[in-house]
Amino acid sequence: MNTTISNNGLPKLPQANSSQGNAPSQATAAAAGTEPGGAVSADKVNLTDSARALQEASRAGDSSPIDTAKVERVRQALAAGTYQVNPERIADRMLSLDSQIAGTKPVSGGNA
Repeated sequence: MNTTISNNGLPKLPQANSSQGNAPSQATAAAAGTEPGGAVSADKVNLTDSARALQEASRAGDSSPIDTAKVERVRQALAAGTYQVNPERIADRMLSLDSQIAGTKPVSGGNA
């Protein structure tokens, strides 16, 4: 039985040329962070303010800015079943984080 798999209208990916012998393929060069001609590609990473804060907190060790009293209050409220969830605030914060990641202006919504 023969099965044909179509590309569903997507462009076909370039295939590695096996006639080059031991020379690295473009895919191998890209995975190594170099261009096919041997030049190093310049990758760029943008960290959000939240990511920077987490990175800084991980460096701080024992002097981290975690409010242990607040953590304990939340833990007790969860155990007692009295913790109140504010879905509008959660949605606003998620949109804000998405905007930070995308590098766009945050969308203002409800009462954050």
